[in-house]
Amino acid sequence: MPPDTQHHPAAAIELLLTDLSGVTRGKRVPARELDHVLHAGVPLIGSLHALDIHGENVDEAGLALATGDGDKLLVPADGRVMPVPWAGEHASCLLMTLMEPDGRPFFGDPRHVLARTVGHLADLGLTPVVACELEFYLVDAERTPGGGPQPPRSPLTGRRDWSIQTYAIDELEAYGPYLSAVAEACARQGVVTGSILAEYAPGQFEINLEHGPDALRAADEAVLLKRAVRGVARAQGMDATFMAKPYGGHSGSGLHMHVSLLDRDGRNVLEDEAVLRHAVGGLLATMAEAMAIFAPNANSFRRLQRGSYAPTVPTWGEDNRTVAVRTLGSGPSRRIEHRLAGADANPYLALAAVLAGLHHGIARKVEPPAPVTGNAYDAGPGGLPALPRRLPEALDAFEAGQVLPGYIGGDYHRLYSAVRGGELRKFEALYDRREMDWYLAVI
Repeated sequence: MPPDTQHHPAAAIELLLTDLSGVTRGKRVPARELDHVLHAGVPLIGSLHALDIHGENVDEAGLALATGDGDKLLVPADGRVMPVPWAGEHASCLLMTLMEPDGRPFFGDPRHVLARTVGHLADLGLTPVVACELEFYLVDAERTPGGGPQPPRSPLTGRRDWSIQTYAIDELEAYGPYLSAVAEACARQGVVTGSILAEYAPGQFEINLEHGPDALRAADEAVLLKRAVRGVARAQGMDATFMAKPYGGHSGSGLHMHVSLLDRDGRNVLEDEAVLRHAVGGLLATMAEAMAIFAPNANSFRRLQRGSYAPTVPTWGEDNRTVAVRTLGSGPSRRIEHRLAGADANPYLALAAVLAGLHHGIARKVEPPAPVTGNAYDAGPGGLPALPRRLPEALDAFEAGQVLPGYIGGDYHRLYSAVRGGELRKFEALYDRREMDWYLAVI
């Protein structure tokens, strides 16, 4: 379904930009400025792409005070004026991207990072066909007495559900009006949703997006879906979160990316088992250094536990949900499902890291270890670097990486490391109440 391109706002337009952490930022402009925005763009500070999760500048990134914090140019990513149905019939938005004043892509914009990686595949005559699957939790707007999340009250029973009801139709019926509103909002923005299912925890759902031969559009749609999920939830008196592990005792939320590759004649090159192996080999070989992108914050690593259907070692296998890279389909539908990234990952950067791994493997004919059959949690890394288990280790692996900088750019590699590292230091400086509960009266 095409986006509602005839929609025109009554008052203002939201200009949406996705920052390094995957947070949507930007500005609102009066509707009368729409033509100017579409044809000339508007100024916006470049240091927006050096903000931590709280929206504070990370000075180590060198984009704020060190540069004088000057303006770049915010321009439409694709020119589509889209409605924002959960915000009212007269609200509109545009996806934007950041450019240098002279018209060159600004290196710090994650969308340009993805475009750069797509370009490497284009040099090989390959076009990625991509689809994203996103898991998320609906949570009550009211927190627990300790400040944590809790499932919303079921619209059917009025009770909070705490049991695991995987693929439960009753769950889908209970939240049918909400899920239908999300699908309708997405459709009005030109985002085609596929199957929706109740996941492995109370209030957890997965929404699949349609595959297509445009990686930038696939990442755009993941961003729009996340915004619709949260916006519709708020409009219906709930919250929604893409936090990787909001509940200690329940399943985490992932961002699964399905990818196949078309050559210039439209043939899926992954039909060739040698090419498929090399693509998998590249993904596994780059997995450790890309971990800080797939698991970008301290909570991300709580999702990666044995037996959780989230991978913990760099493994692959045919139609195996315990591995990091799952191969699926046959013939023209042959594809790879990358299962490592959490739902908290930036879709542009996560997809860029996946495509970089694919290109690296195919271009250098990287052979993977043997595929895993059965439980991959019992398998070792097969001679590959073990995956980092904590964010400090992931950042060390990222900084030492030899492959990713050539794809995402050395300047962006340094920027990402500085921002994530600065945020981690701030996080580690906080006192946890458990320190007092455990040690104050004992030691």
